[in-house]
This record gives sequence, structure tokens and C-alpha cells, in this order.
Amino acid sequence: MNDDHINALFEPFELKSLKLKNRLTMSPMTRYFSPDGIPTDEVAAYYTRRAHGGVGLIISEGAFTDREISRNVSTVPSFYGDALEPWKKVVSDVHKAGAAMAPQLWHVGGARDFNYADDPLGDVLESPSGLIGPNLAGGQEMSDDDIAAAVSSFVRGAVDAKRLGFDAVEFHGAHGYLFDQFFWGETNKRTGPFGGASLPERTRFAAEVVRQTRAAVGEDFTIIFRMSQWKAGFYDVKLAQTPAELEAWLRPLVDAGVDIFDCSQRRFWEPEFEGSPLNLAGWVKKLTGRATITVGSIGLSTDLYKDFETRAISAPTPSTIRDVAERLDRGEFDLVAIGRALLADAEWPLKVRERRWQELRGYSVDLMGTLV
Repeated sequence: MNDDHINALFEPFELKSLKLKNRLTMSPMTRYFSPDGIPTDEVAAYYTRRAHGGVGLIISEGAFTDREISRNVSTVPSFYGDALEPWKKVVSDVHKAGAAMAPQLWHVGGARDFNYADDPLGDVLESPSGLIGPNLAGGQEMSDDDIAAAVSSFVRGAVDAKRLGFDAVEFHGAHGYLFDQFFWGETNKRTGPFGGASLPERTRFAAEVVRQTRAAVGEDFTIIFRMSQWKAGFYDVKLAQTPAELEAWLRPLVDAGVDIFDCSQRRFWEPEFEGSPLNLAGWVKKLTGRATITVGSIGLSTDLYKDFETRAISAPTPSTIRDVAERLDRGEFDLVAIGRALLADAEWPLKVRERRWQELRGYSVDLMGTLV
């Protein structure tokens, strides 16, 4: 097979404060390894192993903002207070190992964690209209003051990220959490300035976070925004049914200052709209002109939830690596995020660069909690 396109994965990339040795990104994945929200030395070692393994950019697992009501699980890391000094060690160690890093700032909105649904932190949550799905309650409805406080908490987190030496910041705007609850008409029934009948109107909350963050961190600090069409538990939802709707949704975020869109898709090879082979990241780049990250079962042949159903070993699939590399080489998107494959195999980038296909490791969902 022709592996010429693999070289595209290892071209450098630079955008404002973000300077990467290659196009490979570690996708954010929740690990539940931070007691009381404080990252441990083991967390630092976990990320540093992936940096040594050759990844260019590490996006941390979601870390909660300093708005206490943003948290729903006690073992997921925070990004404020006593957690900041440990995060400083994490990013310092990652830099020494040769990778860049961005924290992913997270507010869950009204969504409980399905792995730890009985965590007491999930008893006090908030969402735009007290909903997390069609007629599905989730958290108390946010007042305008609550919204202003949530905006400010994201801004403070981004300022701290820059101060601690991170190379960029990512806002988690996907998968049915707070930003996404504002985007989706089924969970945002507000009639005030942060609601509305149209998707661009419901983007105002996210745009306000980005706008205020840009003012606080300056023009040179890279802002990444993670977005998705699907939501946890509602996998067939599409906020934007057409390219025109997708552009209308994202234009306010572009105008506010997003530099890179992290486009979460369950299987990267699936076309986003009929009549074009472009996936979500491809369409977002084409419509916005912004850099994009693609993700979704890269290096594997099944999505995560199928693996949970079968509980079988998910074997490496080099053909999907060749496919994503060819698309990258064509310029459809700019960065490639690796999730489960990198979780199972910290040296995945080095093995791919050297075409050591037979050495790539598969993984089982039963082992995910022990693969560190």
C-alpha cells in the first residue's frame, strides 16, 4: 500500500501561540484520576508519556471552571484554586517531553456523568432552560446573572492557562454540555438575549465567552473551540442540516475570535452532508476559513459505543490512518486528533511515523481504566 501521505501527519504547524512539531493531537478524554479535582503526579506522567511518544499537541481531559456548579464528578480535574499548581507541573513536564498543550475548560451544564450518576456533585447543576434533552430535566434554569458568572469563569480559566504557560486553550462546546445546551433548540427554550428561534441567536453565549476571552488573553493566544453535531445520548441529532446552517452557526464564533475548531465526529470518514465527501472538519474549514481538527475512530474501525456493546478487543486499523493522512495532505483539515488508539498506545505517533504497523496496539474497554 502507498504510505506517502503519512508524511503529512508529521509536518509542523503554527498558528499564533501554538507551535507544533507535527499535526497529531491527543484528543481530550476524561480519566477520573484527580481526587477532589487535583491532578496528581500520575496525571502528569500520563500526559508526559504521550508527549514522549511523539504527539505534537495534547488537549487535556475536560477540566472544570471555577464556577462550582460546573462540576458533576469529584475525581475529574478542576482548573482553579489548588489545582492550578499541579497543572503547572503537567504543562512543564509535557513541554520538556517535546509537545505543546492546551487545557480543555468544561462546564457540564445540567448533564450528570453517566459513569458516576450518584456523585453528590451531580445534585446541583444548571442549564439554560433546566433541560438536557427533549423534555428531559437537567439542572436549574440559569438566570442572566448565572450566565454572566459562567462567562466570567471561562475567561478566568483561559487567563490562568496563559499564565501557567499553556500554548492554547480549548472550550468544550460539544456533546450536550453547557455550550451545546445553549446551541440546541431542545434544551434552550429561553426567550431573552441568550435564547431565540435560530441557531445563530443561540450561539450568543458561546460567542460572548470567546469575545471576552480574546479581550483578556490578547490576539496572539490561540483559542480552540470544540463542537459537534451529536450529543451524548442523542447521537443522531444534527444542529446544522445544511452547509448554510453550519456557516450561520459558526460565523458568530469566528467573529468573536475562535482560531481553531475541534470538530468532534464519531467516525471521521463519514460525509457530513450529502453530495460531498467532506467530513465535519472539512466543511467547517471550507465555510469558516479557520483551521480545524478532525477526530473520530482514527486508527480503529469501530466507534466507542460499539466497543462498549461488544466488549471485544478493538484492533488497530492502518487503513483509516492512511485515509485520514491523505485527506490531511489534500488540505481538508489541519490537525488530526487521536483518542482511544493513543490511550492504548502512548508510542502510536512514533510507530506510525516509522510505519511499524504490526506493533500498533489494540485496546479493550475493560482495560481503559488501567491503561495509563
